[in-house]
Amino acid sequence: MLVIVGYVVVVIAVFGGFALAGGHLGALFQPVELLMIGGGALGAFFVGNNPKACKATLQALPTLFKGSKFTKALYMELMALLYEILTKVRKEGLMSIEGDVEEPEKSALFGKYPNVLADHHVVEFITDYLRLMVSGNIDPIQFENLMDNEIDTHHHEGEVPVHCIAKLGDGLPAFGIVAAVMGVVHTMESVGLPPAELGILIAHALVGTFLGILLAYGFVGPLAALLEQKLHESTKVYHCIKATLLASLNGYAPAVAVEFGRKVLYSTERPTFSELEGHVKQAKAR
Repeated sequence: MLVIVGYVVVVIAVFGGFALAGGHLGALFQPVELLMIGGGALGAFFVGNNPKACKATLQALPTLFKGSKFTKALYMELMALLYEILTKVRKEGLMSIEGDVEEPEKSALFGKYPNVLADHHVVEFITDYLRLMVSGNIDPIQFENLMDNEIDTHHHEGEVPVHCIAKLGDGLPAFGIVAAVMGVVHTMESVGLPPAELGILIAHALVGTFLGILLAYGFVGPLAALLEQKLHESTKVYHCIKATLLASLNGYAPAVAVEFGRKVLYSTERPTFSELEGHVKQAKAR
């Protein structure tokens, strides 16, 4: 929603200011210039990226117009789930969660937390490392190193659409200049026209530079920044799981292990100790 609001503000501020200064908005409507800028940038996008990067970018674009799913409520569910799993392990042993780990979609334990269960990647991350814990003695240092490597891989994959969109935005001003130069060439080959008509052709050419810069810094560039912020949010959930499981592996009680995970969250989503404790009690009651 904020993306659309921001776009509206950009359009009103730029075009409204131009109109208030006495400009004619019709002069800025140049479909041919947009064709050259947009078409050139799109072609360069496909040339400069492999199919995997193109697909990842196209899949990431719709998420920019949605709110973040990594809310305080989701993290409370996640930590309540981890607390219940670790409590079960402490009381009944690691083998007691084998069924939950192998088929989480059928697990009554995971079923109590539908928001977590709906995220396939988060569930897979949790169950993969719980499976390692069940399988035998794990060196905590190697366990942490493996988790770090997977989180880094996730982050690097998430950076692909960020870089693609950022490079696309960086190239738009240059394509705006290309469109302007083409307009100047057209003007120069029409020097026999009256001065008034030549002035219109020059104005049309300058619109190309204007559109390239506006699209780059007002529309495309901000998307890359927003996508990077969303990437950091999506990575934080794995750091929370990592801190909790490592604390448990090092012998801390479930309540303390969950506290390790709570502390790594951003302050805007981090529940207080009392909020988390109350949520865990409600979940256990269910």
